[in-house]
Amino acid sequence: MTPEIPGATHLHSGKVRDLYTLPDGNLLMVASDRISAFDHVLEPGIPDKGEILTRMSLWWFDQLADLVPHHVISTDVPPDVAGRAVVCENLAMFPVECVARGYLTGSGLIDYTQTGAVCGVPLPDGLVDGSRLPEPIFTPATKADIGEHDENVDFDHVARTVGPEVAERLRELTLAVYARAEGIARERGIILADTKLEFGAREDGTIVLADEVLTPDSSRFWPADDLRPGGPQPSYDKQIVRNWLLSAESGWDKAADAPPPTLPPEVVERTRARYIEAYERLTGLTF
Repeated sequence: MTPEIPGATHLHSGKVRDLYTLPDGNLLMVASDRISAFDHVLEPGIPDKGEILTRMSLWWFDQLADLVPHHVISTDVPPDVAGRAVVCENLAMFPVECVARGYLTGSGLIDYTQTGAVCGVPLPDGLVDGSRLPEPIFTPATKADIGEHDENVDFDHVARTVGPEVAERLRELTLAVYARAEGIARERGIILADTKLEFGAREDGTIVLADEVLTPDSSRFWPADDLRPGGPQPSYDKQIVRNWLLSAESGWDKAADAPPPTLPPEVVERTRARYIEAYERLTGLTF
């Protein structure tokens, strides 16, 4: 159920965020407690998730401010969404997910197993799930509608979509953000395996970092002490939810059309605790 907000007009609801237009033309972006996995929005949500991810994004925007402008104008938002919303610029968003990978896992591992490359970027032989790559790579994807899958694409696809100069700048910014964030996370005992960023353009052409940034919903964070290449890694993201859905206990067939089952309370609470742990360990702040 999309909340009504006085003075704001509902524009769009994504898997986990709701977007509104404000009378001055700016946008109100609200992070809900919804959680998605395997392109399904699940029930119930994760308590406090929207606020945790909003705080984390704001913290990261501050860490990256000298690298790229961001879209946040103010955190002065209506009381009903205080703590989980920001007022942001209305940008012309680029229709591409900008992904940086420093480690091999997920859809990148599937690509590599089939082709020896990820998004057209060739990689050395012998890598396994959790292997650190020789250097971080830009592995973009298309933006999918709710219920559809993001599709990995190569750099040439991005260049054809947004133009070669913008594509090159998006790659450059994505890898710069990843490098900065990876170093910050590593100092705190956390590996940033990969991250997904979104960018938009102001009317003057300035490229701006938008949406959420470097949260457990858009990134894979792994405890550095527990890294064991060769299989799935312990994670600070919603892997707890994914693992339960794929378990015999859930009874769900990922290949079928049926929606996923309701998450049990213990999975919800463990996931909430993991989000809080990621926030506190990364930022040094208490939730």
